[in-house]
Amino acid sequence: MTQRTWAALLAVPLFVALGLYAAVSPLPFVTYAPGPTINVLGDNAGKPVIEVQGHRTYHDTGQLRMTTVSVTQRDAKLDLFTLMRTWFSSHDAVYPYAVQYGDGGSQQQDVQEGQVEMIGSQDNAIAAALRQLGYQVHPVMEILGVRSGMPADGKLQPRDVIVGFDGHKVGAHTDMVSLIKKVPVGKPVAITVLRKGKRVTVHVAPVDQNGSHLIGVELGMGYSFPVKVTVDVSEAIGGPSAGLMFALSIYDKLTPGSLTGGGRIAGTGEIRADGTVGEIGGIQQKIVGARSDGAQLFLVPPANCDDALTSDHGSMRLAKAATLKAAIAEVTAWSRDHSASLPQCSATDRPDS
Repeated sequence: MTQRTWAALLAVPLFVALGLYAAVSPLPFVTYAPGPTINVLGDNAGKPVIEVQGHRTYHDTGQLRMTTVSVTQRDAKLDLFTLMRTWFSSHDAVYPYAVQYGDGGSQQQDVQEGQVEMIGSQDNAIAAALRQLGYQVHPVMEILGVRSGMPADGKLQPRDVIVGFDGHKVGAHTDMVSLIKKVPVGKPVAITVLRKGKRVTVHVAPVDQNGSHLIGVELGMGYSFPVKVTVDVSEAIGGPSAGLMFALSIYDKLTPGSLTGGGRIAGTGEIRADGTVGEIGGIQQKIVGARSDGAQLFLVPPANCDDALTSDHGSMRLAKAATLKAAIAEVTAWSRDHSASLPQCSATDRPDS
């Protein structure tokens, strides 16, 4: 047997072994799959998802369903076989790991960031719905999240509204970074917040991280509302994309009659306090989930129209919803006549610049 033949015989199992190793080794991708949908006009663990105090509410027998996407966690090990099965699925999708998770972070940080976005989404939804009804809402400085293990942990809470810091009054546009920077590291400083209608003062000492003075809170724009509205969904669900459906449901609960006409409507979209609807991720998987749960109409942010058009939506109608006001008009028209003309996604729609 020649040397070349021996080399060929040895190379075959080597290549097979390398191929098997590559097939079972983790690869830098994540997968998206349709997640559960939730009727936000319904209940969560026996309590209404949306509760209102200080205003009469009205019952709707229909459904307004928020939609979700199941995304593999950052520490998941996905091999080539798993990714290939997902790639060929008509309902799932594969994305580069960096697109979803970037270059750093942890699973705990992902959860915390998702909850920060969820709180902001709920506040914006309440503000948009109340403004649509003619109410005045006023911006405040709100704590959206508290980082575990940091000085504020156990002292400040999400949804606390900061009204005082080291003797200074705090408003929606106060430069909190500058105020915190002036406090020496390790020196406790008085922070006064409104918590469930009561003034609470705590003392927190900043720490130094990479040259920055931090107390460990995520701050954002909150609002002072004339009507108390609470939104209760599972803490396992994060992100801003349920905002439009929250706002629609709040508006529905506060207005006489049935917005849905007894039908099943789903949708998605990040909402801003002025009622405009922004782009989200995983639209194709959300549409599949909504269709599986019996939705008849799906509300699509304009910037997601291109992907929505290629989704497996079957006979479920897609309507382009650019604002809360437009979404209300579309749902109202559809509830009266399921064949009514509605703003449609088209191939010329493009994401916002």
